Amino acid sequence: MQAASSPVRATAGVRRALVLAGAIAMVVASTACTPNQTVDRGAGATGTGVAGSGTPSGPTTTESPSSAPTTVPTTTPSTSPTSAPPATTPVPAPTKPVTKPATPTKTAEPAPAPVVVLRPGDSGPKVRALQARLRQLNWFEGDVNNGYGSRTTAAVRGFQAKRGFDATGVLDERTWDRLVAMTHTPTSDELANVKPTLVQPKPGAISWDVDPRCLTGRVMCVSKTTRQLTWVVDGVPQYGFDVRFGSDELPTREGVFSVYKKQVDVISNLYHTPMPYSMFFSGGQAVHYSSNFARLGYAGASHGCINVRNKPLLVQLYGEVRIGDKVVVHW
Repeated sequence: MQAASSPVRATAGVRRALVLAGAIAMVVASTACTPNQTVDRGAGATGTGVAGSGTPSGPTTTESPSSAPTTVPTTTPSTSPTSAPPATTPVPAPTKPVTKPATPTKTAEPAPAPVVVLRPGDSGPKVRALQARLRQLNWFEGDVNNGYGSRTTAAVRGFQAKRGFDATGVLDERTWDRLVAMTHTPTSDELANVKPTLVQPKPGAISWDVDPRCLTGRVMCVSKTTRQLTWVVDGVPQYGFDVRFGSDELPTREGVFSVYKKQVDVISNLYHTPMPYSMFFSGGQAVHYSSNFARLGYAGASHGCINVRNKPLLVQLYGEVRIGDKVVVHW
């Protein structure tokens, strides 16, 4: 009887062990899978670790159904050094300044010496012609001759200084060209020192364009109708000569004026043309000799001045007119 009961007992023990293992498995399964399950992390080895079995003795953690398991990041050791040396900016190598080849300095060549036409000590008809031209501008006084002496040298020097040239007293090409531009070719009488004989007309014997404003005092009475200038003293005409006026763009002013300035040797500041024996009466307008009028006649025009082509009579008039004398320009 005892021998037969041993297997039965063994079987019952096995069954109890299996039941106990199944219960433990169920407890473990319910603990691992139940949401919002509070686990007592501080329970001892004999505790059940299930909520409700007692007051927890340690901190609790509430899990959310959507929370992902916490992953501890794994640090991969870097093969690069812990602290890299600071980056250094490469310093460019010093560059040598580009040196341009020196341009050879050109030595200024001296200006060529002026070509001399005549100089002191020369003699001949060319010297006489030079003196005659200088006398036309009142630079040379007295009779002309063939000798380039002290008077000629002084006259050339004065003419050069007036125009800003080197006042050497030696006649060079530049001086000669300017002198020729301001004078006319000397006549045979001028070269022979023959004084011009001026025929004085008898009072009232000449025809002139009478203007009432010209009948009193000393008047240069200038008619644009007849293109004549008549020198009148106390209503009596003395002599007259042809004149030329300005163009339509630069007309000669009309009216009653008076002479305020006289000058023998004049160069226009605006037009750079010679105006010998100028008698100014209105701004820059004057009665003066014009070689252009003498050469071209009425084919040209002045820049507003009253041009005269009869130089001997103009020289005489220049000597008689006084500052303050009247000028009447009329039609």
